[in-house]
Amino acid sequence: MKIAVIGTGLIGSQVVDRLVAAGHDAAGHSRATGVDLLTGEGLDQAVRGAEVVVDVTNSPTFDEASIDFFRTSVTNLLAAAHAAGARHVVALSIVGVDQVPDVAYYRAKTLQEDLVKAGPIPYTIVRATQFMEFVPAVLDFTTDGDVVRLPSTPIQPISSAEVAAAVAEAATGAPLGGTRDVGGPEVFPLDELGRITLAATGDGRRVVTDETAGLFAAVKGDVLTGGRPATTRYRDWLQSR
Repeated sequence: MKIAVIGTGLIGSQVVDRLVAAGHDAAGHSRATGVDLLTGEGLDQAVRGAEVVVDVTNSPTFDEASIDFFRTSVTNLLAAAHAAGARHVVALSIVGVDQVPDVAYYRAKTLQEDLVKAGPIPYTIVRATQFMEFVPAVLDFTTDGDVVRLPSTPIQPISSAEVAAAVAEAATGAPLGGTRDVGGPEVFPLDELGRITLAATGDGRRVVTDETAGLFAAVKGDVLTGGRPATTRYRDWLQSR
């Protein structure tokens, strides 16, 4: 099966590796390979002959500009994939993304989903919980000196490898015409997750619980949790790094 993976970052590179290992004709495409989703440059060539197109791209910002990014990039990608005769589009999104309207980036990802659903190609949307690999960046974002301020928002961390496996599985299966949620096997309050991370890495910072701090402060309840559980536990993942 010929599969075009748009996005060659943390997830995209692993998706391509998995698909190639399984015997598929898969290739990754991004700005580094001459594909620009915003201008359309190189896009027709990237998806030419592809039976399945996988979108694992991300906005370069998390502010209001992310809305325009997804509106333009998804519109261009769907048009090119449709013209190329693709029979299935797979998009990576976030568990509970449509339940956090106060965050511009989440509204942008919801728009991405809506555009895919309304598009001309049968689709599957894979929603994942917070990547384990991104937890250190979450801590850095709300660090002030030796203090990390974090809310107690429930988080269900999942390894990027297991997200990539779910995306690859979706790409080689029939279009769902719907959404598949995947998440890690454990749920932690984010402030507790921060303490676990700092202790395991020997980081001298300390976590202070602050329900107003950072992106996740706008999340109400446990809307970012759920889905088919993966198997990698966070502490085990930390020890393997």
